[in-house]
Amino acid sequence: MIYTLREKFTDNILVLLLFFTGGGLLFVFNRNTMYYIFLVLLVGVILMNSFKLKRQLLNSVVSTSIFVISLFIINFLFANSEQSLDKYLYYLTVIVSSILFYVHFKNNRGISIFLARLNFVLKLICIHSLINFIAYFFVYDQLFDIGGIEQIGDTERYVCRTYNYLFYYASDDITLSVMNLFGFEFCRNQGLFWEPGVLQIFLNLFFFLEAFIYKRNRWLLIIGFVILGTYSTTGILILIGQLIYLFLNRFSENKLLLPIIFLSFIPIYFVFSVNIEEKLKGNRVFSFQKRLFDFTQPLFIAASHPLTGIGLDYHEFQKLRYEFYIDTESLELINETLGVSLKGAGTSLGSTNSITFLCAAMGFPTAILFVFMFLRQKIINDHRLLFFFIVFISVMSEPLFLRPFFFIFVISGFYHFFLKFTSIRTKLS
Repeated sequence: MIYTLREKFTDNILVLLLFFTGGGLLFVFNRNTMYYIFLVLLVGVILMNSFKLKRQLLNSVVSTSIFVISLFIINFLFANSEQSLDKYLYYLTVIVSSILFYVHFKNNRGISIFLARLNFVLKLICIHSLINFIAYFFVYDQLFDIGGIEQIGDTERYVCRTYNYLFYYASDDITLSVMNLFGFEFCRNQGLFWEPGVLQIFLNLFFFLEAFIYKRNRWLLIIGFVILGTYSTTGILILIGQLIYLFLNRFSENKLLLPIIFLSFIPIYFVFSVNIEEKLKGNRVFSFQKRLFDFTQPLFIAASHPLTGIGLDYHEFQKLRYEFYIDTESLELINETLGVSLKGAGTSLGSTNSITFLCAAMGFPTAILFVFMFLRQKIINDHRLLFFFIVFISVMSEPLFLRPFFFIFVISGFYHFFLKFTSIRTKLS
């Protein structure tokens, strides 16, 4: 079957929008409109190829849709407090767009084409991010503020600075966005996303695809440099993990590559150690404390509502966690176990940790089931544990797990689970 230029262009647009659902500024400033556009495009490509829909795929997708939507309905009905219907309609949009996207590529294109489109769009994002980082030194005095409204991280109001809507940087209101490292001053690179911690996820995924799926080396140094430009602790940690894995994976294949990997590891680790010291003892300690608190407190909330959680309404979650305090004995246990001091007692802010928030919001059974289905995904089969490490560590520091890009992997796990039953039923009939 010929893969036409029109199909390739359509798929590139769909993949780009898929990435932007996971923290892209396009969706931050125009969330509802962009989701409508995304859904219309998906419905369009599905209808254009509806005559090719396979019965097995359709049966499994219907089962997946009913089951996943039922979990959210149960959560809405049995939540700890009155929930916003609008919030659950948003999650319905996430579910529908994730399923339609998966159906399109599974039925009309194939997973190999999906990965190729992912890699191509990630390459574009990496190139823009590299230019974005360098451009700051030339345009920093010509930036102006732009703002939008959406629930992002801890606040409903998000403002950033831009140069002619081409390059984007954190606003002056965000402390420590401009860093000074060994006398070199730079602005943390966020590319086309709402913060550097989001950009690093997609850059690390690009590194993963280039290094382990396509086994190409020419982009790796550039990707590593751009990840360092985010100055994201999580991003650099994942990059170090990938370099170690690459070193071990290529140990017997290419001896010439090993010294390059080893030499590149040294400056990256040095930057990482400075970064860690700043978060533990320096001027970025609040960031570390916030993420440590977001890891621990939602688990205690989940322990109080273990089966169905407290609901997905972020505003209700914020109210509850402000009044929810970890007792002194538990605080001491956390401090002893982790070897660091948790200084927070309560907060009215949202959670940056997708996994512990999911446990608190939907209960342990649903959270564990979603993570398990993510593990069972069939989109990326090679080096699956490394891929899981990249995504799992990333969503432990960003509120993104229930966004379409990440949720399609959960849908993939459910799809293949129900496929076994639909296949048996088809054979019997």
